[in-house]
Order: sequence, then structure tokens, then C-alpha cells
Amino acid sequence: MHRHDSTRRALLGTGLVGIATVAAPLPRASAAPAPPAADAAWIDGVPPAGPGEGRMWGQAWPQGRLKRTTPLRLVDQEGRAVPVQSWTTATWPDGSVKWTAHAIPASLPPTGGYRLTPGRPATPAAPLTVRTLPDRIEIASGALRWQIARSGPALLEAQGAGGETLIAPAALIGEVRLGGPEAARVPLQGVIERAEVEQAGPVRAVVRVEGRHRGGGRTMLPFTVRLEAFAGSAGLRIVHSLVYDVDPDDAFVSGLGITARVPMRGALHDRHVRLATGPETLFAEAVRPLTGLRRDPGPAFRAAQVAGRAVPPIDQMRAPVPALLERIPAWDAFRLTQHSANGFTLAKRTGEGAAWIEAGEGHRAPGLAYIGSPQGGAAIAPRWFWQRHPTELEIAGAATDAAQLTAWLWSPRAPAMDLRPYHGTMGMEGYAAQNEGLNITYEDYEPGWDTPTGIARTSELMLWALPATPPSAQLVAMAQAAAEPPRLMADPAQLHAAGVFGDWGLPDRSTPMRAAIEDQLDRLVDFYAGEVDRRSWYGFWNHGDVMHSYDGDRHQWRYDIGGFAWANSELSPDLWLWTAALRSRNAQAFRLAEAMTRHTGEVDVYHLGRFAGLGTRHGVQHWSDSSKQPRVSNAAYRRIFYYLTGDERTGDLLRALTTSHEALRRVEIGRKVPGAKREALPEGVIEMTFGTTWAVLAGAWLTEWERTGDGKWRDRIVAGMDSIGRLPRGWLTGSAPYDLASGRFLDRGPKIQLSHLNAVFGAVEVNAELLRLLDVPRYRTAWLDYCRWYNAPRPEWLAKWGEPFGPRNLREGHSRLTAYAANATGDAALAARAAEEFLSGGAGLGLDPADPRRPLPGGGVEWPGISTNAASQWGLAAIQNLALIPAALDTATVPPRRARGGGGE
Repeated sequence: MHRHDSTRRALLGTGLVGIATVAAPLPRASAAPAPPAADAAWIDGVPPAGPGEGRMWGQAWPQGRLKRTTPLRLVDQEGRAVPVQSWTTATWPDGSVKWTAHAIPASLPPTGGYRLTPGRPATPAAPLTVRTLPDRIEIASGALRWQIARSGPALLEAQGAGGETLIAPAALIGEVRLGGPEAARVPLQGVIERAEVEQAGPVRAVVRVEGRHRGGGRTMLPFTVRLEAFAGSAGLRIVHSLVYDVDPDDAFVSGLGITARVPMRGALHDRHVRLATGPETLFAEAVRPLTGLRRDPGPAFRAAQVAGRAVPPIDQMRAPVPALLERIPAWDAFRLTQHSANGFTLAKRTGEGAAWIEAGEGHRAPGLAYIGSPQGGAAIAPRWFWQRHPTELEIAGAATDAAQLTAWLWSPRAPAMDLRPYHGTMGMEGYAAQNEGLNITYEDYEPGWDTPTGIARTSELMLWALPATPPSAQLVAMAQAAAEPPRLMADPAQLHAAGVFGDWGLPDRSTPMRAAIEDQLDRLVDFYAGEVDRRSWYGFWNHGDVMHSYDGDRHQWRYDIGGFAWANSELSPDLWLWTAALRSRNAQAFRLAEAMTRHTGEVDVYHLGRFAGLGTRHGVQHWSDSSKQPRVSNAAYRRIFYYLTGDERTGDLLRALTTSHEALRRVEIGRKVPGAKREALPEGVIEMTFGTTWAVLAGAWLTEWERTGDGKWRDRIVAGMDSIGRLPRGWLTGSAPYDLASGRFLDRGPKIQLSHLNAVFGAVEVNAELLRLLDVPRYRTAWLDYCRWYNAPRPEWLAKWGEPFGPRNLREGHSRLTAYAANATGDAALAARAAEEFLSGGAGLGLDPADPRRPLPGGGVEWPGISTNAASQWGLAAIQNLALIPAALDTATVPPRRARGGGGE
């Protein structure tokens, strides 16, 4: 018998039997009758100009209103039937549909929005078809055929009408420098190891491809690429996800890209190069120019070349130009390099060994390149091109039989990635010295734990196979739509009526207090969106994150001071921004949240290795802090985006988190806490906090239960809820030994251990959902006790518990817990207390009826006392308090003096 077996049985006691059963889901008190239809509209408020690409969105349904077998029909605002492909992404406990995702084809007439109703869906005029063959997967879209390889170095090919090749092939490429950032370049080639069809039309088809890059005798940088085709489109949407699995001291990645070989047809003067250089501008030239010559070929020739059409027959060209065409240099290669967020350069040359000639420069290129002729061509456009610098668009071989069109996600002309630690050990080999470092810079350093190995990055691109050179106006529109894709979103009122995502309400300015709170909510989103640009929070690894704390002396965010630098989801900015977007359909909030989700779910989280499933606490580098925790990899921060969009990559990340608790066998979160007693626990039992760990994990299990209907995830959640409810002090216990196998907490006797962090990483929001879905009375009582007593006045606390009161932090943010208890119990006095706590500004941001932003000398804006901790918690508390205690807020007052500052660990 293992030496811990008897101890483990004693700790478990009778807790493993009698797990609370799941009763019928609790009704939502404020739930409205389900609408007879479900509506979606554009987040920008207006439809995109002209025919666009296919689009997706998600829709929530009230419990019991929609069966999985019910077909859905779509019409636009003009009443026209629209082809739609629908699928279920989540169900309620009774099996009815909770969330659906929907795809519509490309090239639809502009409309302000769409409505879903039960009924037979329309099908596209040219439905997509998918065939799986021994060596490839074929997607047919009208006359266009995409051939996707199932193995090997070629990713795909494309054929147009008549079978002519438009792209042959496209591939993933890169390069690495081994041994140092200036070492010799080693080319990398992506090699496909697996491909599968995820959707097969008729509106949308998806093929998922997996593999790794190879070069120099090494295999590295595993990738997952999704290729999405929409009916009516000549393009593929590419979602490119890459895991950084190399040693940053040894391998310096110096290039990452997607390249396509484009057959060149026709005369050199009929070959067209197009590069988007601005919102409405295009670099439009030919391989052999006919404009600007000393001798004029004639206006028809010049006009045709500029427009991208075939020029008239040469015998109609003015003399002596036909005889001198070979004397006009043919430009073979073009580059647009965007190595910062605020500048790009253009250059071209006639061939290998020839000088590069400067062709222009500008501010921010949207990021589209085209090469082709009236007989066909290809275009490629990475999203977030200038925001994710250093990027590049390259065309080579334009004067040969086949051009190479490449989108570099990391430009090989830029310095190589250098992801090594930004400082040395500095005498901090032991925990005591590391805690001293934490005390001065707020950074939790530990040698060997500041590693990027295992992080990831997802990029989005469009690749088009085109039958001819498109008009310039069309290419400009394509560039803009790729750079900032138009987004459809479900009606916030209908989402709210469906009862999803806990406690929130629609914007409400019906009273002066509510209007003041709503105004500050809007100002906060606008301020952070502005700071991203003013402070240039851009770059391949940085884009999407925001800084943690502001330095008022330097008028600069503390980018170089330990834990005050990148926020890495600290205190839930992701959740605040998504809730703001959820209730308002505000484009600014949506796009800020989307970029953050693409960052925090990838870069701040480990996807392989010993830390897989955990995220990194805030720091100077996104991976530099040694605190690796589930609270950062948090499913609650991703699930709103997943359900609103149906994004499969985010679905992958959510699924991976269902087993992230296993990483805690290897990583002890509290290993450095000074003076902490290390209790010997049985094998398979770990100390686990209720909020920063268990509630975070429960969010992942809840999502998987909704997505699959598999009751094992529900049972695991209920085991945790029931066992917390059985503890003498319930949620006030703070943490307890947790049996990883059974999912139950073990009773060590009565204790109270409050932490200001336990409820601010999604626990409030996850619990609001769990308590509506699962009837576990003990847990409900335990959670309501915690909500009532965390912010309780000292005399009341001592009268109730008779234990030391202890310090409290984040009083303002925790006001929403008090509000939750007040709403659940109907306690008006408690509601008034919650309103006072919120408006006090205690360890938070506080409410400024006037705009607190002020200009900085030399330009820029600052918000005195701002921190992302404070903004996030104020934002969440404001939204939830407006939903839970609106009347109490109306009668409360803002005190003339209040504390400022963000609170923290």
C-alpha cells in the first residue's frame, strides 16, 4: 500500500459518496419570452460596401425553444431569402439548443442585417462540394477548384475554369538562425502530416491541416492551418496557428510566411502588380510599364494597363514603341516591408543581382498584394498587417513563367525573433531572493521559468485565386475587408433574453446615475482603444495586449517594471471588454476584445511542455514571470468570443483547457509564499484555491459540457460545488486540498482565508452561470455567504464570525458580489451597501461624472490613477451592478473624496 493511501482515505471520508444530483436548471428570474426570430446586424452599424466575403456569427437561444433537429431559414432586412449553413455549438442541460453558429456566402447584396426563423434554408446558386481523395481534399466552388494536400510540403493548389492553374502550389515557409540572431539563415518548409474535413458545405467548407516545419535537419514550429471556403468567393480564409517550440537561446526564428506560385501568362506589359498602400490607395504598376515613357504608345494602351486590362493589339501601338518594347526594363520583384506600426517602404528590382529601387513609402499598409494578368492571378492579404509588424509582402519572378507571391508574417528582412530572457539571474537563485525581487519590481522571477517555449500565435489571411486582374476599386475593397473584416453579431437584447453569460443588462441611461456610469463605461473602452494606438502596443507577439499600470511621473505605462508591464489578462480585462461588446454591439469594444483574445489565449498561454494548459502572470515579456497559473489560461476569457463567432481555433483552445488541471501535478502555484506551511498531501491531491483555480477550471468544464453534452464534465463540476458547500466555512475557506481524480475538495476543518484575487478572475461570472444551470443548494449558500461577507463592515464581520477581520482589497470590484447577494435575497439594505461600495472607489477607479482624461504636453492623453486592474474591475462591477441593483444606484451618491489605484496581488 502507498504510504499516502490511508491518509487519502481519511481526508476523503464520506465525501466521495452522495454527490449532489443535478436537478432541473434553475429558472432565470428576469428571463423574457423567447423572441420568435433571431436577428444579427453589423457591429459597425452599416453594411459593408459592395459584395463581400462569406461571414459567420453565433446566436443564443433560450432554454427549451429550439431543438437540434429544427432547420433554420435566413432572410435579410429586405425579406430576401439568404443561403445559410447552421450548426449547434452548445446545448442546454435539457438537450435544447443554447448556441448555434451560422455562415452565409460571399457576394450577397448589401443589407443592414439578417433574421433567422425555423424553416428550410435556402442553398447557394453554386453550392460548395468537398471530395476526399487519397492524396488531397478538393473543394469545388463554381468553376474554382481548391486542391488541398493531405501530406507533404505543398499546402494547396487552385484551378479555374477550364482547369487552368491559378496557384500551384502554395506552401508554408520560414527560416531560422541557429546559434545566434546573426547566424546563417536556414530555410524552413512546412510539411503536412494530417488533413481532415471539418465542414463540407454547402455554404462553408473547412479543412484542418496539421504539420511541422522542417529544415537544417530539424523539425520545429508545429502548425495548425484551417482553410475556409465560402460559396460565391474566389478566396480562402486561412487561420494559421503556430506553436513556438524551440529553445530561444539556440533557435532564432527569422522568417515565417505563406507563399504561392502563380503561373504568369501573356506579355510582360500585361502583367499587373498591385499592393495596397492605404485605406483607399493602391500601388498599381505593370511588370513592363507603358506609362511615363519618352514615346507614347497611345492613350488606349496606357489606360488599359493602368486599369489592369489587356492592352490592344501591338500593331495598333504608336511607333516607335512596338520596336522598342524590349528596351523597357521589366520589373521582376517587388517588396512592401512594414517593420514598424508607423512606416512602410516599397522597393522593386529587375532581377537577381540588380539593385533595389525605392518605389515609395507610407504610414500603414492594409496588407494586400496581387500578381497576375488578364489570364489569371492571385492575391494574398494578412489581417493586422501593420499591427503585427515586422511584416512584408513580396513578389518575385514576375517577369518569368511563374511568380512567387509571399505574405511574410515575420519579415526575413527584419531582425530575428529574440525571445531570450530580458535579464539574468541577478542573485535570485532562491525563493527568498525571488520574493525580494517581487517586493521591489512586482515581478515573480525564477530561473528557467521565464521561457517562451510552448506559446503560440494565430494569424488570419485571405488568399484569392482570380480569373483576371480585378479593377483597382475592387482590390482596395478586398484589402480593407481583409484588414478589418466586417462582423455580424447577434442582437444584444435577444442574447440577454436567452439568459447567457451571467448577470448583465443592456445600456441604460434612464437616470442621471445610470447615464454617468454608462458614459464612463464608454470612455474606458475608448481610452484603451486609443492607448493601443497612442502607445503603439503593436508587434507580432504584443498586439492585442495592454499594459498593466501607469507611471504618472514619466507619463508612460510601466513597460519595463516587472509585473506592472504587459497585463496578460490580470483581473479580467478580456471579460470586461467582451461583456461591454455583448451588451452594446459596440464595434470598438468588440475589436479590442477580439484582438485581446487572439493574444491572451495564444501568447500568454502554454500549448505544450511542462506548463501546457497554464498561463503566465503579467510581466515585461509575456512569458517572463514565473507564476504559471490557470487564471491566465482562463476559458471564461475566450468563451464569449467562441460563441459569438463560432471560431474553431478558439474552440480548440477551450477544449485543450479541460485537462489543464493535470499541469498542477507538476507546478505548485503557492511554492514561494513566505511562511506558508507545506502540508504533506496524498498523491493526486493538491492545494487548490476556489476562485483563481477551481472556478477557472469549472469554466472550461462548463464549456465542454455545453459543447458535447457529455455528463462527465457536469459531474466534475457538481463534485467540486458539493464539496465546497460541505466545508464548514464554504467559500470563505478560500482553498482546500483537491482530489484530482474525484474532483472533490477535502475537509481540513473550519478555517477562513480570504484573498482579494479569488473572485476577480471570472469566478463571479462562472458562478452566476453554474447556479442557474445546476441545483446544488449547499454551494449556493456557500457562494452567497462569500458574496455577503467579503466586503462586510468590520463590526458585522466580527459579530458573525468572531475571527480576525484582516485586510480587504478591491472593495469597489467586489461590490458586485454584494450586489449579487442582495439581488438573490431581495435584501434592500444589502443593495444599498453594494451601491456605496461601488461608488466609494475603494481600491479601484471610482466614478467620475466628468471626463477624467487630460491631454499630455506634446500630444497624447492620460487618465490619472488608471490601471488595467482598476479599469477591468470597475467595468465589470458597473455592468453587473446596473443589472442587479439599479434602484439602489439611483439613490446613492458619489463621495467627494475616494481612493484611487488599481489594487493587485
